[in-house]
Amino acid sequence: MTERARHWRYDELPGVDLLRARYVRKTFVRHTHENFVIAAIADGVEVFHHGGGDQFAGAGALALVNPDTPHTGRAGVPEGWRYGAVYPSVDVVAEIAAETTALRGTPGFVSPVVDDPYAVGLVHQVLRAADEGNALAADTLLRVAVTRLLRLNGGPMTRREVRTAGTRIAARARGVLEERMAQPPTLEQLAAGLGTSPFALLRAFRDAYGMPPHAWLTDARVRRARRLLDLGTAPSEVAVAVGFTDQPHLNRHFSRMVGVPPGAYQRERKNVQDPR
Repeated sequence: MTERARHWRYDELPGVDLLRARYVRKTFVRHTHENFVIAAIADGVEVFHHGGGDQFAGAGALALVNPDTPHTGRAGVPEGWRYGAVYPSVDVVAEIAAETTALRGTPGFVSPVVDDPYAVGLVHQVLRAADEGNALAADTLLRVAVTRLLRLNGGPMTRREVRTAGTRIAARARGVLEERMAQPPTLEQLAAGLGTSPFALLRAFRDAYGMPPHAWLTDARVRRARRLLDLGTAPSEVAVAVGFTDQPHLNRHFSRMVGVPPGAYQRERKNVQDPR
């Protein structure tokens, strides 16, 4: 029943993050990923809020989340859940789709849960091959797994287009928050600067991005923190750079979105570049 997790990269699989974890009490707050999420459940049950409702993924199933899609995560049974996950980038998935499927446009997953024990096994084999330093097997198995899931559950990924006044305002608000991440304005200040009211901005932002501005900002801070940690910046410096009050503040939010503390995350990622 002990919780454990490892979030790492294998340098022979560029553009792909890897995770192996067992969680019991862990709760992931609403967040997004820049990459695809392909999580293969080995045992237990994961529940995650996605697309307006709770989704349940048990042993032999995969939880599939497209990039920039808000979702949560928690245990669906007292014993928690154990899983392995790969996070391929949009470019990696698009390359595989173009070579092996008839999908056109930007590919994505249609259903957030797919029962497919064979694909679950493939994902765990990718992680095992990466652990063993077997580049040929890891690359091959990843491509086979992604191809299979796209053929079973793939489709063109729809993109929200800025067409209404509300979505245009939301996009402008997002730009302001990105520029002023370390010292963001209040909701009232942000709305006033855009010529609208706080509640109108709140409603437009939630409709456009699936979460209110403050939650989106925390998510964006963690994303930027990951990039800085990958560059070797110390966690204490990262916390200040992205707008958290201190390193414990960063640790709390980072763990609730990434699944591991920033220090452990950075150590595993750094080891990819170090000579063995």
